[in-house]
Amino acid sequence: MKFLRNLKDVFLSSLPLLAIMIIICVFFSPMDGSELFRLFVGYIFAIAGQTLFLIGLEASILPIGKLVGGSLVKLKKTVFIVLFGFVFGLLATVAEPAVSVLSAQVHMVEGLVDKTLLIWVLGFGIGGAVSLALFRVIKDINIKLIFGIFYVLIFILAFVVPNSFLALAFDGSGSTTGLVSSPFILTLGLGVSMTMSRTKTNDESFGVIGIASLGPILAVFIYGMLLGEPQSAASGFSAGGVQSFWDIAAENFLDVAMAIIPVIAVFFIFQLIFIKLPKRRLFRILLASGVVYIGLHIFLTGVNFGFLLAGEHIGMAFMSESAPWLKWLLLPLGFILGFAITLSEPSVTVLGGQVEIITNGHIKKNTIRIALAVGIGVAAMLALAKILIDDGSERFILWFLIPLYAAALIIMIFTPKLFVGLAFDSGGVGSGAMISAFLTPMTLGISTYLGQDALSSGFGMIAFIAVMPIITIETLGLVYSVKLKKLHTRETERRVFDDELNQLNALSLDAEGARPRQAETASKN
Repeated sequence: MKFLRNLKDVFLSSLPLLAIMIIICVFFSPMDGSELFRLFVGYIFAIAGQTLFLIGLEASILPIGKLVGGSLVKLKKTVFIVLFGFVFGLLATVAEPAVSVLSAQVHMVEGLVDKTLLIWVLGFGIGGAVSLALFRVIKDINIKLIFGIFYVLIFILAFVVPNSFLALAFDGSGSTTGLVSSPFILTLGLGVSMTMSRTKTNDESFGVIGIASLGPILAVFIYGMLLGEPQSAASGFSAGGVQSFWDIAAENFLDVAMAIIPVIAVFFIFQLIFIKLPKRRLFRILLASGVVYIGLHIFLTGVNFGFLLAGEHIGMAFMSESAPWLKWLLLPLGFILGFAITLSEPSVTVLGGQVEIITNGHIKKNTIRIALAVGIGVAAMLALAKILIDDGSERFILWFLIPLYAAALIIMIFTPKLFVGLAFDSGGVGSGAMISAFLTPMTLGISTYLGQDALSSGFGMIAFIAVMPIITIETLGLVYSVKLKKLHTRETERRVFDDELNQLNALSLDAEGARPRQAETASKN
């Protein structure tokens, strides 16, 4: 029953994306038979895989994160906890399938960028940032101060980093918080905040992913400055050479195993030393981890097999020399695609569930999902607009990102602390495997068609997707804060009214009691 219930939810949330693919790939710009077959198989596998993944996640990765996070207090010394955060962040990133997808795309566009080295650069970046995030929770450092300092530093460095690595740095940051690492880091932060934070409030439960996303940006900046600007001709992209189904499945077999093994290995270490669960519960967690592995393998195989080609095809369908106006239809299409894909992202569903639990149901899971979908829809539209109007100027993307991040940092000042961490976390989890495998090939294909350098212009979709949800959730936090104040005011007024009413009732009772006593005294006299 649980499988069917989850399957229904996943299928319904994917219907907008399915409708778009059918309208464009079947009627507007028909694919050939073999390509449609790939798309159909990819969609079926993505739905089935996501369903299994979410079922296994609830019984394995999420409990593991809470148990490990809660056990960190037994390490006692902050230095050990910070070191653990670095090691886990490094291993989780190196093993994250979304990182492999992105690094492979980068290598396809620019062979100078080594795929394996880029993965390790991102891993070191997020490892250091996870350590910083845990240290902040333990020492109760203001999260607004952390974001303010680091984003100012990032945008100062953005003017000296080689142009080709600018958009890539932000895209790499988003890809590091994927299907496996996001849920684990979320629950890890929750466990540490509930046991080691000085305040032990919900305000400290979020923000770990948001801070973790800072590290890869700085790491790729440093890598780019060391490597220098590529001297090759403008790079291009084509998804026409995608692998066969069995090649993709075989490659994902090892990639997904490497995504799960580090998490299980860390859990076993803590199980032997600190946690010591009963054998029956331990067996259930391991069994559920197997379900996670199967679901994630099926999901990624389907996405890579069908959606990579479909993303490029949809983008190219609107590129026409005879009808140049047609390309502007990509803007509303981008919004719809971003909205639809977000509802299909497993990590967004996980984040929504975590928020509903930690806010005791005051913020519903679907509210977060819809808010994120709107923000990411706008982000996709802006990313496409950036490509369509790009005149080849260096650091053109900064004309978009600086105002957006400035707005996010200004709104952050007035946003409740809980929503600040939640907002920056949402920017990380919104850019999952579906985005990398569907929208990024779309932007790379459009950029190549327009004759732009795909490395500097085609990337950047995830950069927009990382910032727009921040603004969206912060705004939601402001609205929630206003409603809470109004509710508090009404409650205060009601209490004052009740107190006054009780006083009047007491006076009335005293008066009624005094009349019989006066009458009795008068009769005696």
